[in-house]
Amino acid sequence: MRKIDAGSIVFSIFNYTFFGLLMFVCLYPFYYIFIFSISESSEAIKGITFLPRSLTLQNYSDVFEQPGIPRAALVSLSRTVLGTAITVLCSTFFAYLMTKSKMYFRKLFYRLMVVTMYLNAGLIPYYLTMRAYGFTNNFLVYIIPSAIGAFYVILVKTYIEQLPQALEEAAEIDGAGILTIFFKVIFPLCKPIVATIAVFAAVGQWNSWFDNLIFMIGAPEYNTLQFILYQILNRAAAISNTIDTTTAQSLARQVSPDTIRMTITMIVTFPILFVYPFAQKYFVKGIMIGAIKG
Repeated sequence: MRKIDAGSIVFSIFNYTFFGLLMFVCLYPFYYIFIFSISESSEAIKGITFLPRSLTLQNYSDVFEQPGIPRAALVSLSRTVLGTAITVLCSTFFAYLMTKSKMYFRKLFYRLMVVTMYLNAGLIPYYLTMRAYGFTNNFLVYIIPSAIGAFYVILVKTYIEQLPQALEEAAEIDGAGILTIFFKVIFPLCKPIVATIAVFAAVGQWNSWFDNLIFMIGAPEYNTLQFILYQILNRAAAISNTIDTTTAQSLARQVSPDTIRMTITMIVTFPILFVYPFAQKYFVKGIMIGAIKG
């Protein structure tokens, strides 16, 4: 049995202590938001440290009774599911086409796509373009502009280039066309990298609110949950700047802006936290494989 010296023991104690404190620092803000959201508003304003005050789920009930919240949650869920599916499908197929030497102007298209990662025309030309296509006040503005992501294409292209060429050649000999090869041979083999870009795309779609602010001025029925949160944060900040402490405590007996903000933050964060554990093994593998070659 190997003898453990005093230096190793001290080093282990230091490691466990340091990383334990680091984990606490990282997790405590989320834990604080959670216990704040399940505390009574009138008690939460007095201060919370580790335990909730007057445990209640009324805050969540109050949030879902706010005007537009249920519809906004449905819009956010719809754009996340549809947007992620379309982004994964289009980006993966485009990346597959970029690996085909027979495709005309393949290198030109690929380089033009990469340029978009570094340069853009600006917000005003982008808005005018979306308006010209009829995407303003249209749910499609959440889906179509993000159908192909340059970063996703680069990851998938790198991954596909590492697959054995003999697989495609065998399928071609059997008479398979390009769509058959893609959907029945290439796409199933790309599961790790597909899961990786799906996580990226889903998080981006779920957290997005700026496109709602710019393109949905005349269509409140398409407001997302994150945009509603943004509006509530602005109203809460305005209230905090215009009322004194006594008035704030009086209002907190009915509804606390801070409690509403914490509760909505939990609601919009939980779905993403729920997705990560299931996609983690594919996520790590896809990133590592896609990073081998540039």
